[in-house]
Amino acid sequence: MALVPKIVHRTGHRRRLSGERGFTLIDMLFVIALIGLLSSLALPSLTRARTAAQSAAAVGTIRTIGSAQLTFAISCGLGFYAPDLPSLGINPPGSPNSFLSDDLASATTVIKSGYSFTVGATPLPGAPATCNGLAAGAAAPGYVVLGDTLDPNSSPRFFASNADGVIYEHDVTLNGIMPEFGAPAAGAPFK
Repeated sequence: MALVPKIVHRTGHRRRLSGERGFTLIDMLFVIALIGLLSSLALPSLTRARTAAQSAAAVGTIRTIGSAQLTFAISCGLGFYAPDLPSLGINPPGSPNSFLSDDLASATTVIKSGYSFTVGATPLPGAPATCNGLAAGAAAPGYVVLGDTLDPNSSPRFFASNADGVIYEHDVTLNGIMPEFGAPAAGAPFK
């Protein structure tokens, strides 16, 4: 009996194991397109949310400045208001705190949360000197605080307030329109 060698034929095809998987180029393109579509749908909502958050922060900042002005007038200004933001950042004698935090009292115009804030007032020559070092005639009987957006295209809301404490909004700046007392000629009370 002669031994006949067994001939094994190989076909050259590799069989996939049952647990082996992979992505094709079409699968990856589909996933990328789906992510792009979802992103394009979410982007307007994200922009609206950012705009609403910036507007809310601007209103909060204007309220903070108004509260600082009222506290200044009652406790230090003898009924008169500070003429600008840096004046609200000066500590009264014997107090460790100023009327306004350093981030808001660092300059005459402060940029915060996508808005620029400015306080303006017309000093009264007969105003007395204040307890935090403002000279006589430097304080004012009223004031205006403006919150102007830095990007009017994406956030077309401008805010302002005065000694009356009512916050007004408008689609253009209230600079030059907002009086130190009373309602402005344009704009509406913020609700």
